[in-house]
Amino acid sequence: MSSPGGDAGDGGRVSGHGVEGVAASGVGVVAGGRAGRLLKVLGVAFGVAVIIGNTIGMGILRTPGEVAARLPSVPLFLGVWVLGGGYALLGALSLAELGAMLPRSGGQYVFVRRALGAYPGFVVGWSDWLSTCGTMAAISIVMGEYIGPLVPALAGHEDITASVVVIAFALLQWRGVRIGDATQQITSLLKTLALLALAVAVLFLGRSGPGVATHAASVVPTGLVFAGAVVVALQSAIYTYDGWTGPIYFGEEVRRPGRDIPRAMIGGVLLVLVIYLSLNVAFLRVVPIGDMAGDPFVAGTAAARVFGPHGDTIIRVLMIVSMVAAVNACQLIASRVPLAMSRDGLLPRRVMRVNAGGTPTSSLLLGTMVALAFIVTGTFDAVLALLAFFFVADYTLSFVSLFVLRRREPDLPRPFRVPGYPWLPAMALVGSVAFLVGAVLGDRANSLRALALLALSLPAYLWARRGLQRG
Repeated sequence: MSSPGGDAGDGGRVSGHGVEGVAASGVGVVAGGRAGRLLKVLGVAFGVAVIIGNTIGMGILRTPGEVAARLPSVPLFLGVWVLGGGYALLGALSLAELGAMLPRSGGQYVFVRRALGAYPGFVVGWSDWLSTCGTMAAISIVMGEYIGPLVPALAGHEDITASVVVIAFALLQWRGVRIGDATQQITSLLKTLALLALAVAVLFLGRSGPGVATHAASVVPTGLVFAGAVVVALQSAIYTYDGWTGPIYFGEEVRRPGRDIPRAMIGGVLLVLVIYLSLNVAFLRVVPIGDMAGDPFVAGTAAARVFGPHGDTIIRVLMIVSMVAAVNACQLIASRVPLAMSRDGLLPRRVMRVNAGGTPTSSLLLGTMVALAFIVTGTFDAVLALLAFFFVADYTLSFVSLFVLRRREPDLPRPFRVPGYPWLPAMALVGSVAFLVGAVLGDRANSLRALALLALSLPAYLWARRGLQRG
């Protein structure tokens, strides 16, 4: 790990020409000559909080059953979670170099456009943005489902509850990035404490489940079936770790990006790994691996065995706390991607509007409207299934960008360098390609639709560029 340094002037060093010079300065130009500025007020605590909020959601409470079904062995089960965390850590180390080197808000779009050009950047930007809006809609719907039994007056009105949640967090973000920062830190801290408290309670109050080793030894697959089971189980775990990219969406808003972005990304991934392992070890104490296999909601089963009739209420409250942090993180992230794209001439200039509080208001409004449309039409599941292909494709292009920029711009100041280059980022790249192949084979229908959508994106990109140039 390189010593983080050279933070002063990071923004000036990444400035390019034309619109990119505006981007590096942090200014959002809007019609009528008014301008706002993204504020450099974020630190390591926010970066860790946004990773916690963006990563830990419903997955860790549901996915263990999927992993156990494939690998009903305690060592293999826990090993998959360690390997999934290892992949996330490799990715975080690789993108931390890019985030520290190019501290612009906008996420992976920024790196891919710089390294590979405007069209690949366009594809990464819009797919990343749509998937974030779809995730926000999905989380809000589930939040409404969990609130219903606790507040009978809201039962059966999940769409309305979800819409109110999305709008409420949009209004909160509208007040400024400092409010968003404080909200993210508070909600993520509550989420972390709640999950660790659940793990501790299950470990110390639960009773060990009988017959774990005997059942596990009798059903572990072998040969090619075993290899396939490992791949599918890893896919489930890696999806559950998805969200570790959070800090790179706020590069120019971080006070010391060369130091704070790497620290936040590495620290955030390690904290998520600790939380996931703690929960899974706790679950195994009261739910034998054989019982866990195929259970669609392992956390609920564990809570029921430990807390009895109160288990359902405890899990519902825990899920709501967890999802509050996730919705806030999605609103923050979704508002940065269109802002970056508009600065580079890929979206109308009015999308660059930033208010006095440092919030990209036009971008925030767009993301909120798309999330509400997903909720009202019920299309978020289809959108997320379609764009799941692009999740890892975006990672793949980002890792490629690291190699391209190392070769093409070797003299660009790098406050942080990924250790073990080129081997560690190469492992992340190979893992992403393998995961992408697995995704195509495992969900061929949606992957083919995604490839068709990719083909249609080229004329859409050319049309957008031509329209903006004429305007």
